[in-house]
Amino acid sequence: MAKVAVLGFGVVGSGVAEVLRRNGAHIGQKLHSSVELKYILDLRDFPDSPFSHMVIHDFSIIENDPEIEVVVETIGGAGIAKEYTLRALRAGKSVVTSNKELVAEHGYELMKLAQEKGVSYLYEASVGGGIPIIRPLKQCLAANEISEICGILNGTTNYILTRMIRAGLSFDAALKEAQQNGYAEADPTADVEGHDACRKICILASLAFGRHIYPEQVPTEGISGVSLADVAYADSCGKKIKLLGRAILGEDGKVRAFVAPHLVGSEAPLAGVEDVFNAITVKGNAIGDVMFYGRGAGKLPTASAVVADVMDAVSRRDRPKFMDWGPGGKDVTLPPDDVASPWYVRAHAPAEALRAALGEVTVLARAGAPEEETAVLVPAMMRNALEEKLSGIAVTALFRVLED
Repeated sequence: MAKVAVLGFGVVGSGVAEVLRRNGAHIGQKLHSSVELKYILDLRDFPDSPFSHMVIHDFSIIENDPEIEVVVETIGGAGIAKEYTLRALRAGKSVVTSNKELVAEHGYELMKLAQEKGVSYLYEASVGGGIPIIRPLKQCLAANEISEICGILNGTTNYILTRMIRAGLSFDAALKEAQQNGYAEADPTADVEGHDACRKICILASLAFGRHIYPEQVPTEGISGVSLADVAYADSCGKKIKLLGRAILGEDGKVRAFVAPHLVGSEAPLAGVEDVFNAITVKGNAIGDVMFYGRGAGKLPTASAVVADVMDAVSRRDRPKFMDWGPGGKDVTLPPDDVASPWYVRAHAPAEALRAALGEVTVLARAGAPEEETAVLVPAMMRNALEEKLSGIAVTALFRVLED
């Protein structure tokens, strides 16, 4: 029998407890050994919960209990969650987490400590919720040289953009609806400004390219600048706006990772990913393009991935699994300015001015557009070259176009 402790009894933590209880017999058959939840650490008491008798408030009880093999960290953030993770690993306990911020900021350090202590540090649920992506990237696609990862990595922003496209809601109205439906936090900054997607692309890129990539190395733009005008112009040319996290390996061995809104062709697989769903595409030199799709968040989907990691840690207690990467550094990444792509430009300027500045462009149209507004599609070029050509023009929106 393996005994487990859960840190944090919020959405994910309570989901983990539920999955362990509901699927206990199935888990035991798979492992040929049962997994039992012994402790739940939280600041609060839960007198009405069927797990109330497991709730404790002192981490040292878990830390010093030799029966606890696996600690599940669902607290979030990089503060107390990091402290408890370090203490658990130093105590010789495997740690499973859904904490994207902690993995993105401190993954290398924590994985190195896990190796030193001969235990596992696993984080499948930190990216894509219940979508299997970490293991496939590390194992199933291991024979490939990965050249690019691109994905819709945040369900909140995808829901907002979907409602703007389908229902014609403004950004503010779509955000309010997402909050009312429980898809967005009261403070939605981490989602709508792209920070959540940034952390996730850091994790994927670090795993795919073998060096730790930190969030501060990833230029990040959210969707608060996307307007209904942009949605309409995109629709006029058969495209949809999506917030994408991308990581591209250059021929120089440097990684260009970034998060930004993109126009995506309506026939492209990513364009059909709507509401709170996520999708991640991976390009390998042997497999070509593959896509992973599913619910990127939610109580039980995320808990499913967490419990699978718990099972993995238990089954490999004598030969821990290392889903790791090397140290980071300034030599790992470069800004994506030299990544050429087509562009969408909306400006407070006549079409003639944009043609004069950019050469051949495709002028777009939308119903109700003011006379002084022009939107165009620009052939592929690097961002710095584009911005130089646009100097002196009042640009109101500038998004990349994802090439087919």
